[in-house]
Amino acid sequence: MESQTALRWIMSDGIVAGMRGAFPPDVALRVSEVLMNEGIRCFELLMNSEAPIAAMRALKAEYGDEACVGMGTVLDVDSAEAVIDAGADFVVSPAFQPEVVSAVMARDVLMGPGVATASEAVAAWDMGVPLLKIFPIGALGIEYFRAIFGPLSHMTFMCNGAMDDQNAREFLLAGAVACGMGGWLVGDGAWSKSQLRSRARILVNAVRSARDGMDIQTD
Repeated sequence: MESQTALRWIMSDGIVAGMRGAFPPDVALRVSEVLMNEGIRCFELLMNSEAPIAAMRALKAEYGDEACVGMGTVLDVDSAEAVIDAGADFVVSPAFQPEVVSAVMARDVLMGPGVATASEAVAAWDMGVPLLKIFPIGALGIEYFRAIFGPLSHMTFMCNGAMDDQNAREFLLAGAVACGMGGWLVGDGAWSKSQLRSRARILVNAVRSARDGMDIQTD
């Protein structure tokens, strides 16, 4: 999947479901099936989890062009190359590392580096990064995001870290194009399908209410 295509997916859906921990292929498939049925189609496996590349490949094989599947917590160039070779639609990191950004962008794959300050955001944007992962923004709070977004509203931010249905809605209303959702949405890998379905429906409704009447540009 080309970089701009993955970006359109994430901006259109507004939700990226992250699976960290005990999410080997069979669990990742069970979780993603429930979320897909509720309209969540963007998935992020994480390198510090159980069999993350195998899980990512399983989702890619299952859904093909019906989902956008990438890898997070990618912290070095070798890992970036490995996950791209395995078919990642996008690559996400908790940090801004120019060498990783350059390696991923050279492959025409969407890169979402983690930024926490205006200086990091500007430096990443100047490299041509089209999507900035502001992290851990849930812990820092909505006022912190508003303070950064104010002078940098021409940039495209995805909010990650300590996210739930309430603050996800707040961040979207404040200017974020998407939110990365981890434990609040998918739990620890042991949740039942009914638990997953309930959280997914709450979140999808929160995102829809935030976007009601908003003009979301994906070009």
